[in-house]
Amino acid sequence: MRCPFCVHEETRVLDKRENEDQSVTRRRRECLSCKKRFTTYERVEVDLRIIKKDGRRESYSREKLRSGILKACEKRPVSLDIIEQSIDKIEATLKGLNSSEVESRSIGNLVMKELKKLDKVAYIRFASVYKEFEDPQSFEKEVKILLKK
Repeated sequence: MRCPFCVHEETRVLDKRENEDQSVTRRRRECLSCKKRFTTYERVEVDLRIIKKDGRRESYSREKLRSGILKACEKRPVSLDIIEQSIDKIEATLKGLNSSEVESRSIGNLVMKELKKLDKVAYIRFASVYKEFEDPQSFEKEVKILLKK
């Protein structure tokens, strides 16, 4: 592992911890040259192809998923840790599908399910883009569905 401070190639691991579901390994490291410490996170990469609405295929991107959820949760009382846990849950579900391709609609539904639990306003924000609301009645209809549950 290369040191982010001095770019030296050799570091040593001081501490290693797995998260609860063992999907992420946290390593505390120390550079053997400059002695500065830093943390790395190691996670299993999801090797998926996403089938878009128009039929195009693209590689799965955790960053793209995070970006969409962060936009929905912007200025809402949802912590980054909770968002990361939700992304981990979504990825765990995707890994369990036993398929190398998944429709973008399936991922959108998983995101909406998680956001509904986290924050109702973030859910409506995401739904408005995901379901392509075109008028106020679309918002009203979705809010009514949300309030019934």
